[in-house]
Amino acid sequence: MNSDLPDPVTPSDDTASALVPAAVPATEAKPAAAPAAAPVDATAELKALFPALFTGKPKPVKLRVQADIQERAPGKFTKAQLSAFLRRYTGSTGYLIALTQAKTRFDLDGQPAGEITEEHLKAAQEELVRRRGLKKEREHADQERHQLEAQQRRNRAQLLWDFERTTLTEANFCVLKGTTPEELPGLLEIARKERAEAPPAPAREARRDGPPPRRDDRRPGGGGRPEGRREGGRPPQRQGQGRKPGQPRRDQAAKGQAPKEQPTATEAQPPKDQVPE
Repeated sequence: MNSDLPDPVTPSDDTASALVPAAVPATEAKPAAAPAAAPVDATAELKALFPALFTGKPKPVKLRVQADIQERAPGKFTKAQLSAFLRRYTGSTGYLIALTQAKTRFDLDGQPAGEITEEHLKAAQEELVRRRGLKKEREHADQERHQLEAQQRRNRAQLLWDFERTTLTEANFCVLKGTTPEELPGLLEIARKERAEAPPAPAREARRDGPPPRRDDRRPGGGGRPEGRREGGRPPQRQGQGRKPGQPRRDQAAKGQAPKEQPTATEAQPPKDQVPE
């Protein structure tokens, strides 16, 4: 932020007079001005000299910290170098977030050095809101661009597929597809290249031979019908569980009732000569 950068330095009168070029005779051509050299990046040296402030997570720097750097390291950095570094450092999104979360600023030794004013806090918050809005706009634009490219790719693939199977003349095919004979070769060439570069489609699972599995065999874990259960759903009767003739039922045995006598074979059926006609 500009509020965190050092104030611009106004050159003195002597310096200003030294910068004024002398009068050039009309007969002499004015030499072309040499391009100004970019200031050497001082980030690594500043971090090495003042790690408490410039390493780790960004910290809000003390106001007019450039003068403190010149005092602690005289002649090591030019004003252009410090201005370029502080402009990048205080203009980063991480620094703006730190400015909205911290309570104080910090000096070169990492010690608190002045509170953050409401004006600077509000300016940092507004800048963060603006940057988030720009980020969302870029993401939305990228998403639309990707969707458009994917749709154009599908259209070219369909165009190539139809062209390889059509029985129409090229002119009639172009009219049908809404393109021109001049554009068609280029579109087909791009489509062929995209088809060659496309990853192979996954192979489908081979169908199993024989009838489909039984319904009970499809249960999770491979469990089918429980062992010993009949098709109708009733468990089979074990050997010895059936009640023998003349044996009392459980409820009769509990009540003490005597079992009814079962007729013998001779009593149950009369002799043939006694059967009434």
